[in-house]
Amino acid sequence: MRREERFSLILNELAEVGSVSIADLAPRLGVSKASVRRDLGLLEERHLLTRTHGGAAAAGLLLDLPLRYGAGSHRAVKRRIAAVAIERVSGDVTVVGFTGGTTTTEVARALADRPGLTIVTNALNIASELALRRNLKLFVTGGIARAESYELLGPLAEAALRGFNLDVVFIGVNGISARGGVTTHEEDDAHTVTALLGHAQTVIAVTEGAKVGKVTFARICDIERVDELVTDGEADEAELAAIEAAGVRVTLV
Repeated sequence: MRREERFSLILNELAEVGSVSIADLAPRLGVSKASVRRDLGLLEERHLLTRTHGGAAAAGLLLDLPLRYGAGSHRAVKRRIAAVAIERVSGDVTVVGFTGGTTTTEVARALADRPGLTIVTNALNIASELALRRNLKLFVTGGIARAESYELLGPLAEAALRGFNLDVVFIGVNGISARGGVTTHEEDDAHTVTALLGHAQTVIAVTEGAKVGKVTFARICDIERVDELVTDGEADEAELAAIEAAGVRVTLV
């Protein structure tokens, strides 16, 4: 396992349970305890965790993984989700919106060769990948850059979004459930995504199954605002049934 892959696993574990132990990580990563200690030390230098006796804990509130680490997590699943999601961009769709996130990034990549689309996004990484595509017209919001997700957030981003009308918007989530709706960890993120949804005809949530049924801090919208959820078979079946009963089309990959 490459170092970046080990970093991704460690940070995902911290995001899920809040702490990790060297004794547990070593066999899972296939490396020595000394190697795990070095990995933890490097991640601490990047302010992504706090070392503890025998392991590490999340640094403060470890909420979203930096995109460069999260992108390697469940990459094959996210690409399958993207392959299905782009089928919703039919011939009469001309304007497509994207929020930030690793799964939405895969959807954007899958659409990169599609001619004649106008793309609207607040995600710097998506914008950088699409900026040189002559077949696309790209609009990027202003705003304050969020280091963890490369998103532009805040009043400036929200003001820019008020000027657009979008046929389809793909959103990434930290949690989605029938009870809690669509949620994220950060209030400013929720405000900006809500502004984007306010001008969208169709809203499609794309996320891996582990986030289905979760409810995080800041609500983006009620579940009824979502037209379709594209996720994988790891999602909780009862929660998927409840989401479907709320009127959301559920598609599994």
